Amino acid sequence: MARRPEQGNRRKTRGRATPPCPVTAYARDVAGGRIVAGRLVRLACARHLADLKSGGRRDLVWDGDAARHAIDFFGHLRHSTGQWAGEPFVLQPWQAFVVGALFGWKRKDGLRRFRTAYVEVARKNGKSVLLAGTALYALIADGEPGAHVYSAATTRDQARIVFGEAERMVAASAALRSRITQTVNNLAVLPTSSWFRPLSADASKMDGLNIHFAAVDEVHEHSGPQIIQKLNTATGARRQPLIFEITTAGHDRHSICRQHHEFSVKALEGTVPREAADSWFGYIATIDEGDDWTDADVWVKANPSLGVTVKVDDLKRQIDEAREMPAQQNAIRRLRLNEWTEQVTRWLDMSVWEVGGPPAATDWRIAKHDLEELEQKLLGRECYGGLDLARVNDLSAFVLVFPPTRDDDLGMLADKWIVLCRFWIPEDDILRRARRDRVPYDVWRDQGFLTATPGNATDFAFVEREIISLAARHDLRELSYDRTFAGEIVQHLQDEGLTLVQFGQGFLSMGAPTAELERLAVSRALWHGGHPVLRWNASNVAVRHDPAGNIKPDKERSSERIDGIVAICNALGRALVRDVNAGRSVYEGRGILML
Repeated sequence: MARRPEQGNRRKTRGRATPPCPVTAYARDVAGGRIVAGRLVRLACARHLADLKSGGRRDLVWDGDAARHAIDFFGHLRHSTGQWAGEPFVLQPWQAFVVGALFGWKRKDGLRRFRTAYVEVARKNGKSVLLAGTALYALIADGEPGAHVYSAATTRDQARIVFGEAERMVAASAALRSRITQTVNNLAVLPTSSWFRPLSADASKMDGLNIHFAAVDEVHEHSGPQIIQKLNTATGARRQPLIFEITTAGHDRHSICRQHHEFSVKALEGTVPREAADSWFGYIATIDEGDDWTDADVWVKANPSLGVTVKVDDLKRQIDEAREMPAQQNAIRRLRLNEWTEQVTRWLDMSVWEVGGPPAATDWRIAKHDLEELEQKLLGRECYGGLDLARVNDLSAFVLVFPPTRDDDLGMLADKWIVLCRFWIPEDDILRRARRDRVPYDVWRDQGFLTATPGNATDFAFVEREIISLAARHDLRELSYDRTFAGEIVQHLQDEGLTLVQFGQGFLSMGAPTAELERLAVSRALWHGGHPVLRWNASNVAVRHDPAGNIKPDKERSSERIDGIVAICNALGRALVRDVNAGRSVYEGRGILML
């Protein structure tokens, strides 16, 4: 079993021993392997340590005193139930890391950096009491006049769980009782006109709220996004609002909880731009893919309070029972090991994907310049096109796939498959969609990685003109497309002299290019230049398997848009059947096969 983190040497200042920062100490202990943690917790700690070094370049400021002030506040609280009833609330190291990071990281203007916090841990690790204590801190110690604090859940009774913990904490503390007035469903600080209340689950009654802090418990139980969306829109008038979500893993891959889980993973992995991720805190404690869930040594990854609030014997008993009763396994693995049941495993390892371009931290201007320079070097070269169009008003993608060449002009890229891509999205409501989906469409548009077409639906005339222009500059042999959503654009492009080929989206057509794309990425034979929209697409892909073991991208099961990857598979499917020696399609020699 893992042990609690080592405190290390204390720094001496003017003869006194100053304890190390609990946040950074925990991060270093995790990074150094002294605390056993899963991959996503290690990424959260690595993010903190990296930001200490380079965050200043993004106007991020670490305020260690503010972090310690928030952590020390919990020493004024008392447990109200169980074996520690009446005892001071001592944060576990992982809890101190979360609380300290939330209140210690600030922007250059002195306001709080994080505006949303997503924390996912297994049951019995002290989620509700952590939420309650943090809500009380936001109520009386966050320096916000008229702080309106709420606990929110799917039902009023669920919201009262966190609120009830806070009520008992107030009742057990003379210091808090002297400052907080308690009435029915209300904890008020009268001198500052601040209050803490449980919130009804009726989203239609949330209009007019002015939220400084919202504690959202068990997000996986939310059947829809309405409540959390209402909470987010109710923070607009505040200087530094915070929505703090704590949950156990769920099972609905289309839920708001799954969306926030996926965004947190991407923020930790660095696969979304920092502009979008810098205000989002993520901490996800779960066992890792490939771990044996019955192995006691991995349980601490999902249970950072193991041995304290999580009793080892009790956890072992439940897991032993589940091992013998398969019907219980999903529930135990989800609730006690924080695994998403029916979880769709992402197809591509993003650390492998990143090898096909400059490092993810590369300045976007450099990446854009390099892609434009590469496009010039590819003028007149053989390529195959893939088109994936939006149904109405979503993302559309077009890619050119260039097979390897022996041309020395490309240097180290001469033996790689190279991908160039274009993306389009309707201009109308682009900001609303960016906020709703937490995807920086507007940033990518401004940087030139995404074209916004006029109106509220993709203007296919824009798409046609760009494809025709690219075809004139390169040797476009064939353009493959999904016949389901092509429409008139196919006829228009054929009238311009382009060779278009219908490309089915079933296993028969997509199986080979999907497997080949995976092979190219893993073997470091693919170069995509680090295009950020394509990187985002790649991080979203889930695949479906057929009984024969074939795979293909699955839009329904993928977490977000994957259009660029589908377009690559469409193009790669045609490129794979070319006659390598003659440099022409094999269909010229053997006729057409129906895919």
